[in-house]
Amino acid sequence: MLEDLVVALVSAGSAAVVCLTASARVVKQYERGVVLRLGRLRSQIRQPGLTLIVPFVDRLRKVNMQIVTMPVPAQEGITRDNVTVRVDAVVYFKVVDPAEAVIQVEDYRFAVSQMAQTSLRSIIGKSDLDDLLSNREKLNQGLELMLDSPAVGWGVHIDRVEIKDVSLPETMKRSMSRQAEAERERRARVINADAELLASKKLAEAAATMSAQPSALQLRLLQTIVAVAAEKNSTLVLPFPVELLRFLERAGREAPQAAQRPEAEPTAPPVRGPVPVEPVPLEFGHVEAGRPQSETTEANIGHA
Repeated sequence: MLEDLVVALVSAGSAAVVCLTASARVVKQYERGVVLRLGRLRSQIRQPGLTLIVPFVDRLRKVNMQIVTMPVPAQEGITRDNVTVRVDAVVYFKVVDPAEAVIQVEDYRFAVSQMAQTSLRSIIGKSDLDDLLSNREKLNQGLELMLDSPAVGWGVHIDRVEIKDVSLPETMKRSMSRQAEAERERRARVINADAELLASKKLAEAAATMSAQPSALQLRLLQTIVAVAAEKNSTLVLPFPVELLRFLERAGREAPQAAQRPEAEPTAPPVRGPVPVEPVPLEFGHVEAGRPQSETTEANIGHA
């Protein structure tokens, strides 16, 4: 009789252990438990720790409450300014209502992924290429709003959406690089022009100061010679003196003025009395044969 009682107790204990093992569940700290009893949702959400369910009657589904990082596959589309691009993104979301995530949607991860791809295509079609490249914060906010609106009914909260990369065709990359190069060259030319203008103003001020003191120009010339000599060059080029240039310039301007002045006519000395005339001796030679006498006389007079 005693043996039968011991066997019955052992059997009951074993059955209790088996039932306890079958009904015991452990919910982790980052999870929440949703219980379905005979297919109907129990309102009580099981918190982290050890929890018990009715074996073969209740079904416990654990829902992860951590933030999920989901990459969105690259989507190819045409922007509003007719440029073909490939854009990929990443979505950060978490479950805020475990019961809604289990009841309202079959697989909330797959639903969020498909909705993110569709919304990304829509954002590409509504945006310009410049917005995709430089105004990503605004696009991220718009994409987050498009995802968060339907996800609220699934018990899911979209925490953040980020556009990762924008892939452009090679022809568009070359065009953009040429545009950037031209823009930088334009800026360089403007900066050089401003520098030349400032330098010309400073040189004009320096020239005005040196013109007041000619010795300053000589000192500056000597400083230039010292600077050139410090380079240990074998050839030293000296500039032409400025004073000599000024002298030649003044001489060149005075020469035409002197040439234009009328020359003074020579004045005859005053006649005070009769001018004595000395007699010119005439020599008469013989008359050559065949030569007239008058011609011989003119020759002798010229000789005299």
